[in-house]
Amino acid sequence: MSFLLNTWYVAAFAHEVRGDAPLARTLLGRPVVLCRNAEGRAFALDDRCAHRFAPLSRGRVADGAIECPYHGLRFDGDGRCVHNPHGDGRVPSQAQVRAYPVLERFGAIWFWPGDVARADAALLPSFAFVDPDANLTHHGYLKTRAHYQLSADNLLDLSHFQFLHPDTLGSEAIAQGDVETAGSDTAVLVRRSTFDETLQPFVADGFGVPPGMRVDRWMDVKWMPPGLLMIVVGVTGAGIPREAGRIAPSAHWLTPETERTTHYFFAFGLPNSMGDAGRELVRYAVDGLMKPFELEDLPMLEAQQNNLGDADFWSAQPALLPIDQGAIRARRIMERLIASEREREGDAGPRVIPVKPAFAAA
Repeated sequence: MSFLLNTWYVAAFAHEVRGDAPLARTLLGRPVVLCRNAEGRAFALDDRCAHRFAPLSRGRVADGAIECPYHGLRFDGDGRCVHNPHGDGRVPSQAQVRAYPVLERFGAIWFWPGDVARADAALLPSFAFVDPDANLTHHGYLKTRAHYQLSADNLLDLSHFQFLHPDTLGSEAIAQGDVETAGSDTAVLVRRSTFDETLQPFVADGFGVPPGMRVDRWMDVKWMPPGLLMIVVGVTGAGIPREAGRIAPSAHWLTPETERTTHYFFAFGLPNSMGDAGRELVRYAVDGLMKPFELEDLPMLEAQQNNLGDADFWSAQPALLPIDQGAIRARRIMERLIASEREREGDAGPRVIPVKPAFAAA
């Protein structure tokens, strides 16, 4: 499966991108360098000097530009060479590095790897609940040694909680719960509900549930291309309507590093009005989930990828269950978008038609 290009991906969390040192990151198989200019605006360039192709990320920041560590040429946020220390200082016309459209929103730096003319900020879905200007937020990051679509499959089917995370997130009630799958041409929604459940201490403590109390729990997952997910988990006392419960919203952003590795960015957010209690809850959620994510999800995804190797997912002939409906819908959407783009662009490579976000968070 090829990568979508005309869409927004998370390149880094905002706090990772600084104005005093460049950040190197491989994104969609291409080396990219991120930095901030003298005004604090984030920018992203190909991590390759136009002169002798040295990695710019090994250089330093000078006057808001990145200085190549090999011969000292400097490139600004638009990829233009703004300083040549050699000879009369004239800059060759070809001394230009590719610059990517960049947005800074929701505590992250987003980049657009496709056609610059088609980059549209309106195509970025809203993740307002992790906007640090209005919310208490906390972030996590993991490198996943698997194709990003396997990570999306994992998040779209939370029935694995019962079996992969039995001591932290799961319970015997999950497989017997209700599952509803819906969607549009550009999004998928999976709603899982469990009833009369006893939560594991990690989840119960996060929701303020007394030990042994029976509860109903729901887990709503919304997916949008290319790998942007919102998950809302809620809990009430058994038999009590959802409206009376507490919820924990989270953002999960999957950016391919390569065909077989993925940058997994995730964040939790609660309103500023919750004060210190909210600040502690988002930190508790992220810090507590790092262990099951890192020690259970990541090894499983890596094992799946190792078994698949370079084979196409469908060529492996997976046996499908009803719980796979959401993940399969997401895969079909991606396949359709890529096929449409290939038909439009021919052999020039996949340049997917931008689509308006659906199921955007308020």
